[in-house]
Amino acid sequence: MNLFRNIRRDLATYEGKLGSQGFWVMAVYRFGRWRYTIRSGMLRKPFSFLYKTCFKIVQVLTGVELPCEVPVGANFRIEHFGDIVISGYASFGDNCIVRNGVTVGLKNIEEKTAPRIGNNVNIGAGAKILGNITIGDNVDIGANAVVITSVPDNSLAVGVPARIIPRKNCSDDHV
Repeated sequence: MNLFRNIRRDLATYEGKLGSQGFWVMAVYRFGRWRYTIRSGMLRKPFSFLYKTCFKIVQVLTGVELPCEVPVGANFRIEHFGDIVISGYASFGDNCIVRNGVTVGLKNIEEKTAPRIGNNVNIGAGAKILGNITIGDNVDIGANAVVITSVPDNSLAVGVPARIIPRKNCSDDHV
C-alpha cells in the first residue's frame, strides 16, 4: 500500500483542491491505513498516536467520522462534509459518493455488522443505512432515506423506510 500514491489519487478525486475537507478526511484515513503496514509495534506506536490525534482534529473540524478500519474503494468521495458517521464495520466499493448527514452503521448494538456498499453508489444527504445488509452496484440512495434491507444492483432506495425501485434503464446517470 503506497501512502503517497493513494493520497495523490484522492487529491485527483477532489479535483486538486487541497482545501476540500473531504480530502483532509481521506488523507488522515490513508495515513491510518498505512500505519498498519509498519510491522514493528514499537515503531508503529508513535504513528498510531499521530493518526489518532489527526483523526480527532479532522473529525472536529469536518464533522466526518471515517475510521481507517473501513475498507473503501477507489474514488471514494465525501461530497459535502458534516454530520457523517461511518461504522468501522462498514465497507465501500469503488466510485462511492457520501453526502452530509449520512450514517452508515449498526442497526443495533448487539450485532456488530454494518452495511457492505457496492460500486458506483450515490448516497443522498441525510440517508441512514443500517445493519447487516448489502447495497448493490449502481445504486442511488435518496436524501433522508432509511435503508434497513439489502438493495439489489441497479436500483433506487427512497423513503422512510426505504422503498426499493428498480431502474428502468441501467445506463441512466445516477440521480
